[in-house]
Amino acid sequence: MKTLRLMTVGGVIAYRALFNWTTPGMFIGTLLVGPLFQLLFFAYLGRQLQVADDRFYIVGNAVLTASLACVFGGTMAVANERRYGTLGHVLLSPRSRTAVFWGRVLPYAGNGLLIAVVTLTAGALLLGLRIPVSALPGLLLVMAAGSLACGFFGLTLGALGLRFRDVWVISNVSVALLLLLTGVNVPASGLPGWMVAVGEWLPITHAAEAARRLAAGDGLAAAAGPLGQELLVGAGYAVAAAALLKIFEFESRRTASLDVL
Repeated sequence: MKTLRLMTVGGVIAYRALFNWTTPGMFIGTLLVGPLFQLLFFAYLGRQLQVADDRFYIVGNAVLTASLACVFGGTMAVANERRYGTLGHVLLSPRSRTAVFWGRVLPYAGNGLLIAVVTLTAGALLLGLRIPVSALPGLLLVMAAGSLACGFFGLTLGALGLRFRDVWVISNVSVALLLLLTGVNVPASGLPGWMVAVGEWLPITHAAEAARRLAAGDGLAAAAGPLGQELLVGAGYAVAAAALLKIFEFESRRTASLDVL
C-alpha cells in the first residue's frame, strides 16, 4: 500500500510540478486543438489520394494523439528534475526510485487518454464516423494501453537525460518517428519492410491496429492479440526505463555528472 500511495500521490504531485504550460489556452491549443487538425488533415488527404477510408485515419490518429502528452510528459518526469536542480534530492530518497518514476507516468497516461478520447469523439462527429456502442469499452481500454506504453517510452527517453544534455531533441525526433513508423497514416502494406519491423517495437502501432478492429465492429476477441502486444511493448519500455535510470544513477554518483548541464 505504501508503494501504491508513493506511485499515485507522488505521480500527481510531480505532474503538477513538472508538466508546465503558461495558460489553459496553451494546453487546449497544443494538446487538444492541434491533434484534431492533424487528424482532419490526414483524413482529407487520405480521401484525396484514396489510400484508406475515414475510419483508418480517424481511429489511427486519435490513438496517436496520446503520444504527444505521454512522450514529452514522461521525458519531463526526469529531465525537468535535472533542469530545476532537484534531481539530486530525488535520488537521495530512501524510497524506490523505480516506483517513484513509474508512478510519474500514470498522470501523463491519463492525460494522453483524455486527449485520445476527445480527438476520437470530435473526429467522429465532424467526419460522420459511426462506431458501435459495444466497441466503446474496448476502445477505451486500447487507448489506455497505448497511452501507458507511450508514457513509459517517454520515461525511457527521459532516463537518457541523466546522460545527455539535450534530451528534447531526442523526444522531438521520437514523436516524429511515431507519426511515420506506426502505420497510423500509411497502411503497413505500403511501408518498406524495415519501417514495419521498427514500428513493431514502438508504442501505438499495435494499439492503433486493435482500435481499428474494434471500430469496425470485430469485437474485443479480434483485438486481443494487438492489445496484448501493445501491453508487452509498454512493459518492455517500463523495464528499459528502470534499468537505464539505475545505470545512469550509478554512473552519475561515480562521476558527478548530474551537476554538468
